[in-house]
Amino acid sequence: MAQQAGAGRRYIRAFVSGFFVAVPITVTVLDRFAYVARVEGASMQPSLNPEGNVTGSDVVLLNRWSVRNYQVRRGDIVSVL
Repeated sequence: MAQQAGAGRRYIRAFVSGFFVAVPITVTVLDRFAYVARVEGASMQPSLNPEGNVTGSDVVLLNRWSVRNYQVRRGDIVSVL
């Protein structure tokens, strides 16, 4: 019984320490480098959602690094969040 309690404590300690490392790293990546967003509706047709499906949506990865370094070129799709 004591071994199970010790294993449970180790599991919880590993989870909490991993959580406190993973959350700041994830927030930093999403804030500085990239962001995952859904594009819904017909506003971006035909580049995104080419079938014209009103209920469907595309999932895109937005590159924040290029915008921060002013590397946006003509023809790029820009999103305002």
